[in-house]
Amino acid sequence: MIEIGLTGWGDHPDVYAPSSTAKEKLMDYSSHFPVVELDATFYAIQPERNIRKWIRETPDHFGFIVKAYQGMTGHIRGELPYESKEEMFELFRLSMQPLLEAGKLSLILVQFPPWFDCVKENVDEIRYISKQLEGFDIGIEFRHQSWYEEQYREKTLSFLEANHLIHVIADEPQAGTGSVPFVPSVTRSDKAVIRLHGRNVAGWRNPGGSREAWREVRYLYDYNDSELKGVQATVEQVVKQADYVAVIFNNNSGGHAAENAKRFQKMLHLSFEDLAPKQLDIFEGE
Repeated sequence: MIEIGLTGWGDHPDVYAPSSTAKEKLMDYSSHFPVVELDATFYAIQPERNIRKWIRETPDHFGFIVKAYQGMTGHIRGELPYESKEEMFELFRLSMQPLLEAGKLSLILVQFPPWFDCVKENVDEIRYISKQLEGFDIGIEFRHQSWYEEQYREKTLSFLEANHLIHVIADEPQAGTGSVPFVPSVTRSDKAVIRLHGRNVAGWRNPGGSREAWREVRYLYDYNDSELKGVQATVEQVVKQADYVAVIFNNNSGGHAAENAKRFQKMLHLSFEDLAPKQLDIFEGE
């Protein structure tokens, strides 16, 4: 099975009904796509009320790919806002329980920072995270090229497979050590994830300015048909190796993600069942 989704639901005007309010965006989103990447969890461990609200606002078979909290992945280099790492992980696990119980937790996406390179200390850190998140499906996304260097690539993939971790396949600009090659390898037969970040090499290398300005250029990209057909060929191979494949479009700095995802859906001749009903515009009709 192949599902297509986007990162977040708050910044995709193409999927909202004309009369929708901010509070209705998730419901609108879930009338178009069956899965979403939840990135609010990266910035803060979410309170239970938020999680339960998102559960209520989505159909029964909707899925959340939850981005792991930044304190868990090494993005926070200073002091953590918790008494200990163990407390941080415990609170994160507790926050995930409602999604798990509702059957809406597709997996937890553990995306490491660009400086997380292939050394023993970091391999041990992956083992630690895997143990702390035992019982959850975990996707691992690397952003340092060293994990895929010739002497480490097969060992990296074998390590993920041995630890029942999902290798997250990333399509992104090839811009030095802070980016990774496109490696469409599957490490679990039940699930695979492909994240499409765009191919804006200049924006990836030269973000400049504030973090907000960085995000505005880093993911500014519009996939053309030829590029999407290349992704299609990969997806068709991956789905032969994994029962479930999620394809997530993260190229939304210019608002291209939703249109690209819809175009890709047509290329694959996919239709999604059990979506939320679309809101009707009271001004539509004769």
